[in-house]
Amino acid sequence: MTSYVFITGGVVSSLGKGITSACLGAILEARGLTISMIKLDPYINVDPGTMSPFQHGEVFVTEDGTETDLDLGHYERFVRTTTGRDSNFTTGRIYENVIGKERRGDYLGATVQVIPHITDEIKESVKRGAGDADICLVEIGGTVGDIESLPFLEAIRQMGIELGHDRVVYVHLTLVPYIATSAEIKTKPTQHSVKELRSIGIQPDILVCRSEKILPAEHRRKIALFTNVQEKAVISASDVDDLYKIPAMMQEQGLDQIVAEQLRLDLPPADLGEWQAVVAAKQNPEGEVNIAMVGKYVDLRDAYISLSEALLHGGIHTRTRVNIHYFESQDIEDNGTDCLRGMDGIVVPGGFGERGIEGKIAAVRFARENKVPYLGICLGMQVAVIEAARNLAGLEGAQSTEFERATPHPVIALITEWQTAAGERQQRHEDSDLGGTMRLGAQSIDLKEGSLAATVYGKTTIVERHRHRYEVNNNYRDELEKAGLRFSGLSADDLVEVVELPDHPWFVASQFHPEFKSNPRDGHPLFAGFIVAARLHHSGELPRVAEA
Repeated sequence: MTSYVFITGGVVSSLGKGITSACLGAILEARGLTISMIKLDPYINVDPGTMSPFQHGEVFVTEDGTETDLDLGHYERFVRTTTGRDSNFTTGRIYENVIGKERRGDYLGATVQVIPHITDEIKESVKRGAGDADICLVEIGGTVGDIESLPFLEAIRQMGIELGHDRVVYVHLTLVPYIATSAEIKTKPTQHSVKELRSIGIQPDILVCRSEKILPAEHRRKIALFTNVQEKAVISASDVDDLYKIPAMMQEQGLDQIVAEQLRLDLPPADLGEWQAVVAAKQNPEGEVNIAMVGKYVDLRDAYISLSEALLHGGIHTRTRVNIHYFESQDIEDNGTDCLRGMDGIVVPGGFGERGIEGKIAAVRFARENKVPYLGICLGMQVAVIEAARNLAGLEGAQSTEFERATPHPVIALITEWQTAAGERQQRHEDSDLGGTMRLGAQSIDLKEGSLAATVYGKTTIVERHRHRYEVNNNYRDELEKAGLRFSGLSADDLVEVVELPDHPWFVASQFHPEFKSNPRDGHPLFAGFIVAARLHHSGELPRVAEA
């Protein structure tokens, strides 16, 4: 039977509930347990797919094509689990399901209410998402006291009663601020947060206290006394310079053992050797590179969190310190590309909308003409095609119909029909709903023998995840290939997946999102290959190596 660990947050948002959940999952996994992970989000959107990156950060795409909260990216980077549709539930999706049942008559004429109908739907969703894992970790988004999250908190309170204390653990993450002017650590916000949680019937078993510095023993005792939590269960989560140190930090304080004891599990000690190797590789680099990321949402770094982490993973697996420099594409459009000089590699990530597009195209041209290693992701591939169409093939005014409907050369256009990984045909049109209508999830890709992509991956068939609406227009492929662009990766239904420039030392752009499958322990071949190329460029060896 599956046991459950529910993680809530208090005082303020963005304390790191997702990281805490993922790290606890990593430690429990290292003790031999199978782990499933779920995020419950209080917002009314059915999913985050149509939300602005500036408000919500990255949309993480799962293998089955579900658009989810970015915390699922943390889960997959820390735990060897594959999340999916049943790993992320929002208020909007829960209510959508309940209203659908009411319309069908499933409730047999009953008055549909928050309790029991909404809370029952939440509980059923959690149990379905847990599957047959030994332990399911469930993170509840938002902050205790928010009106939006009350149905979720009520549902997990009920699960504690129904399943019993030896199958449910409540973990509460709080802030213990340090007031610099008085040089004091303040525990009162944590006391009040727990009081709020207890007022709705949940007594936390474990407190994880976020703070700038390690929490002194006297403050842990005080927190334990005023919150009715064992002193050993007050965990100090101080700031660290590396996320991947957190599993060891939590394990040293016995977080996993407290969970195991409450769930009455007799487990072997945690083997954190893989995490120790990750930290050691990151702390002891043998080289250093500067990577430019030219994006539309760089003011909120969470908008590119999976991509940033994947670049760092590439550094971990090549013993390279990766310094990421974020450049707003609109600034490059307005002020030129001089800011890119001195960079060892250029990354252009995905995005939507016209703003800053010409800046991204200018960054591609800079990388091409100056022989700087280039990695394009999704929109980063499309702007590479546009740049080649304009400046190599001479197609003046080439553009994507996403940005200019009347372009004379629509080298990127809306494709109305495509094949899913399951072999099913899906259709869309310009009036389709924006939510859930993109080409989403994992699909098989064939790489051309001898291509740079095939060399990097070490094979000619790969599976990667997608999230996009526009595609390369196949009517222009022959003309673009004659101009020097190589289409080295294609989908099963002949859509362009990878482009390269054979006369460039290292130029690869993908329609898919490889960052969603990178993790610190395994890395990802495309990012490792890119970082190696950046190191060679830094040392002046890349053109010679490419020519050889």
